[in-house]
Amino acid sequence: MSRRQAKNKFLLLMIGAVLLIILFFSFIFRFFTDEYRTKAVVEEFYEHEQKGDFTDSWELLHSFMKDRWNKGAFMQDRAHVFINHFGADTFQFTIEEAEEIEDWKMAKDLPPVVKAHKFIVFQTYKGKYGKFSFIQEVYVAEEHGEWRILWDYN
Repeated sequence: MSRRQAKNKFLLLMIGAVLLIILFFSFIFRFFTDEYRTKAVVEEFYEHEQKGDFTDSWELLHSFMKDRWNKGAFMQDRAHVFINHFGADTFQFTIEEAEEIEDWKMAKDLPPVVKAHKFIVFQTYKGKYGKFSFIQEVYVAEEHGEWRILWDYN
């Protein structure tokens, strides 16, 4: 092998290694950022709600929300309103990313969370009264190392 061919192989190996490193860090950045993880919690919450699994969706609520809704009341209200009252078995949803907010408060009488991520969730139902949609602001804040769902009560 000539010296020139050896240089070309080395150069190709170096370019390949750099591309692999860039790809690796892009993967890490994409799947381990707060933006990705907070949106994943919102998706998980609404996937549970779609299935009528209100026990697991309640588990994703922040303690401020759990103080407002005990588990039994939450499960009963969600099932009553969306399934019994509207006659909808399930719904479709889309999530629109909005913004990161510092020192956000769920309610005036509660302390602020250091950082919250705000999302807009569009839910579309087909029920006994036809097709209808809800738009809800959903916030996600970290609590004890876990991202948790909050709603605005201001």
